[in-house]
Amino acid sequence: MRSSMIEVLKAGFYDTIQDLGRFGMQNIGVPLSGAMDQYAAKTANSVLGNNVNDAVLEITVSGPKLLFHCDTVISLSGANLNALMNAEHVKLNSIIAVKKNDILSFGKLSFGCRAYLAVKGGLLTEYVMKSRSMCPNITSNLRLQKGDCIKIEAYRNAKMSSTASVKLNLHYFENNLFEVYEGPEFKMLSKQQQEALFSRKFSISKDSNRMGIRLKEPFPNQLKSIITSLVLPGTIQLTPSGELIILMRDCQVTGGYPRVLQVSENAINRLAQRISGSNIRFKRIFQ
Repeated sequence: MRSSMIEVLKAGFYDTIQDLGRFGMQNIGVPLSGAMDQYAAKTANSVLGNNVNDAVLEITVSGPKLLFHCDTVISLSGANLNALMNAEHVKLNSIIAVKKNDILSFGKLSFGCRAYLAVKGGLLTEYVMKSRSMCPNITSNLRLQKGDCIKIEAYRNAKMSSTASVKLNLHYFENNLFEVYEGPEFKMLSKQQQEALFSRKFSISKDSNRMGIRLKEPFPNQLKSIITSLVLPGTIQLTPSGELIILMRDCQVTGGYPRVLQVSENAINRLAQRISGSNIRFKRIFQ
């Protein structure tokens, strides 16, 4: 194999390179990072026979325009942004053959929020602290820009079936009930507040990002701040103003707000596919 590249002709709304994260660095304040929807990222890699931790392109809401400088095979999973290879529509969760000088572009979002582009052999970008995941204050780039070139390996394999695919489960994108555990400070809430967390409907704020999903509806809060303690992706913090924040992949490693709930790993992945304005509810599960 020989190395080549993908050229970014036009950047999307927010395109980053992600693998499954930067583990073992939280003791020095480094976030986990990694693909927001790790299920979709793993699916894209698995379709190609890649290692599930190979770096992929995470595409949020609107996609880039990409020029391939070599033959390869790719797969797209997660949100449906109606991708086109040259002028032809391509299927999600299937092997897509790419020829040198082919152009991949994206149309209007049909469902979901984040799509994942995997390339045979993975994206061979900057490797920092045992991960290729882009992250503020860790990697030199935070997102892709027009003119960027992503190193890949050229790939030709006539034996790889172009019809291989996995079935898409739309329930993954449509179910608005998200599983949570009680957080360390959950029992500090009144019984009425505890019940309200599971009976109320919440909606996702437009101010959400890879660090955290903010919920629009204020939640009554008389709790005091806590001694700075461990937080991780999926921790739901309750701020003094009554705002609920679901921490996501780029979140800090400690925090001083009460941790009232902890979202399950499956629910983190599904939350990553919800756009602003989406309604969500919490379902308590017990360990």
